[in-house]
Amino acid sequence: MHPTAIHGRGAVGNPVGRFEPLEIEYEPAEPNAQPTKLYRDTTRNIIAFNDSPDVNFDASVNPYRGCEHGCVYCYARPTHEYLGLSACLDFETRIFVKHDAPDLLRRELAAPGWQPQLVALSGVTDAYQPVERKLELTRRCLQVFADFRNPVGIITKNDLVTRDIDILQDLAAHDAIDVRISITSLDKRLADRMEPRASRPRQRLRAVETLARSSIRVGIMIGPVVPGLNDHEISDILRVSADAGASSASYILLRLPLGVKELFADWLDAHYPHRKDKVLNRVRDTRGGDLYDSSYGTRMRGEGEYADQIERMFRIAQRRYDLDRKLSPLSTAHFRNPEGQLELGL
Repeated sequence: MHPTAIHGRGAVGNPVGRFEPLEIEYEPAEPNAQPTKLYRDTTRNIIAFNDSPDVNFDASVNPYRGCEHGCVYCYARPTHEYLGLSACLDFETRIFVKHDAPDLLRRELAAPGWQPQLVALSGVTDAYQPVERKLELTRRCLQVFADFRNPVGIITKNDLVTRDIDILQDLAAHDAIDVRISITSLDKRLADRMEPRASRPRQRLRAVETLARSSIRVGIMIGPVVPGLNDHEISDILRVSADAGASSASYILLRLPLGVKELFADWLDAHYPHRKDKVLNRVRDTRGGDLYDSSYGTRMRGEGEYADQIERMFRIAQRRYDLDRKLSPLSTAHFRNPEGQLELGL
């Protein structure tokens, strides 16, 4: 019996987190009735640091934990298990909100020890998920970055980013903003199933066009390439993105850490049962026979003949559509501390 798809959700179930000793079994209809719930996150620090050698930023800000977009493949899902929750439905229905994020960010950027550097907004879950439309925490954080003229990079699947063009243009005037729109598929039906509450592909392309017209540096990322499911779209995605005004393109291969393996397999069972074995076998072809390998250097692109083929397809299209240009790093030269300047003025 195949798992049952849940309307508007990526996960097809809600198994217990890996740290929990007890599991609650829902009646079949109950998960469909679960609304999104918001919880206050009382964190006292907002800038997180990492030492991963294969990402291009050391610092990040995440105004939200969990993500209502519900992308079935999201590698961040297991982080919810540290909260005693599931990486499946809980991750996309129980969102932790850092209401103090803008004030914390202002305090940390104003600290004497802060070294101006690129900060990713955000490095884990999407800063422009649906609740941002109401709460505007990401917008207020962007305003703090603009006040300090500290460079910031955004990766999002939501065209809501265009709401903040006024602040983005302020940052762009100081060469301090880079926006990446993640476009995983041009197939609306596939996107609806794989990323149920993210913006539709056409909306994301319009966002690229709007940002480019506003002189904001914008690129696209195919995140992720799913072997056997969307890899055939690579060239088409880059073509329409270039037409929309993107200046760069990148990709990440599907990552299935921990329980995301089972979640993704169940999702395939529910939506593409006849393609499940083909997709999972091709994933294994890129991961040395396993569904995931966390090794630095290969976790983002995989290894083996099939992974090499995906990279070749991407590089050919990248060159064809002039999306392989080398972009200069964002600038820290204009950084200022408006708090300190205010004190001097007094």
